Amino acid sequence: MHDRLRCDQTQAWSALRALHAAEPQGPDLRRAFEQDAGRFAAFSQEAPHVFADLSKNLVTPAIEHQLLALARECGLEAFRDTMFSGQAINTTEQRAVKHFLLRAPRPADGAPAQDADLAAVHATLDAMLDYAEQVRADTAITDVVNIGIGGSDLGPQMASIALEAFATGRVRLHFVSNVDGHELAAVLARCQPRHTLFLIASKTFTTTETMTNAQSARAWFDAGGGGDVARHFCALTTNVPAAQAFGIRTTFGFWDWVGGRYSLWSAIGLPLAIAIGAQGFRAFLAGAHAMDTHFRKAPLASNLPVRLALIDVWYRNFLGFTSRSVAPYHSGLRRWPAYLQQLEMESNGKRVDLQGRPLPFATSPVVWGEPGTNGQHAYFQMLHQGTDIVPVEFVAVRQPAHALQGHHARLLANALAQAQALMVGQQDAGGHRHFPGNRPSTFLLLDALDPASLGALIALQEHRVFVSGALWGINSFDQWGVELGKVLARDIEPRLADGNTQGLDASTAGLLQRLRGGH
Repeated sequence: MHDRLRCDQTQAWSALRALHAAEPQGPDLRRAFEQDAGRFAAFSQEAPHVFADLSKNLVTPAIEHQLLALARECGLEAFRDTMFSGQAINTTEQRAVKHFLLRAPRPADGAPAQDADLAAVHATLDAMLDYAEQVRADTAITDVVNIGIGGSDLGPQMASIALEAFATGRVRLHFVSNVDGHELAAVLARCQPRHTLFLIASKTFTTTETMTNAQSARAWFDAGGGGDVARHFCALTTNVPAAQAFGIRTTFGFWDWVGGRYSLWSAIGLPLAIAIGAQGFRAFLAGAHAMDTHFRKAPLASNLPVRLALIDVWYRNFLGFTSRSVAPYHSGLRRWPAYLQQLEMESNGKRVDLQGRPLPFATSPVVWGEPGTNGQHAYFQMLHQGTDIVPVEFVAVRQPAHALQGHHARLLANALAQAQALMVGQQDAGGHRHFPGNRPSTFLLLDALDPASLGALIALQEHRVFVSGALWGINSFDQWGVELGKVLARDIEPRLADGNTQGLDASTAGLLQRLRGGH
């Protein structure tokens, strides 16, 4: 796997540099549409549950041709197949990357003997969904509190909010991630011990933030006369002995080939399964599997995750765009930008290649955003008239899940208008009302926000991140960058109690003393 060409070592990279030199700011989109009546058709496509309009991006057929050549020279197709074959492409941890297996269907009767991992996946899935249905049927449980952080929080929280219309509404879901006790205290204030189920989501059952919150939740439960810990606590972990020592008897595990930010499809998705039920969760998995099949089988030129990633590489490495703004025009997707932040920046925020060599080019952009139309009244000023060009990714949903008159048409009109305004701009000799235009955007459209379409949308982004990371020659599946701060925190915590500042830099020592009440 180390003998793959890195993007900057290819002939296509040189060809792209030449195309960029000819138009350093990228092509003029207004002229491109005037000259090519078929541009929308050429730069838009259907994928499972997702329609994508890429036509308002700063690419031409010639640029896309070379980007596709870049993917081929980098051996993208073979590397994609290597991942799907189960080889250990996470080379720094010597692990396979098989989150796609979590949504693979059970083989039909009479099919060849199934992979042992797939058999384990379905055994765990069946047990988890049975448990979810038991919780849904238990009228004594009114509140479910998920305690986790990172992928054990962002995924199930985002998806549960997005699919709220498919929840029964009887069970209230709460998510606690921050070690800041204010968050847990606020949730516990709304719950009663005998009516609350706690889900402790920690692969190792040692994550500092999660276990701090879990211990406090257990103390609150005991103090409130909760009683049966085994009935009111469930663990999503592989460390069964530690969970049992805590008093937990119901556990659901997952595997070392599932990274945290890719774990929503596993037992980590239990809160979502409780919310939307077993049938809804299986539809969610099916939508993701449909996108997996598209990514595996569609030719590169009509492969949506590939096309999106190639535009990302073009923007980051040639046009020099440092960020991408995500604007979901659906309130249910309000946590979508936060989810994508971890998926992309934790995966591809790397500065060395697979051999540990410093990279001579940029990798992950900053991903950020808010739901429309909120963002329009906050940071869209900068998008339209600021000095930086920030590509925008709009996400819209054709069918609303409510019956309020006039709202949805107005919402969609705003989404279309913002994308149009970014591209066409407006002339103003005075300057203050001048919009330069030619600012790029992508438009992703779902027919409805339902379990299948959300599953497909998430899988689309997972594969997109894989592609850009593959071309950059980095490992998208480790996250060593989160470790150093954790190590230093373990040293600093006792110092807050005893005031010892020996060996600390002057700034950390001064702040520590200030926090202890000194001056």
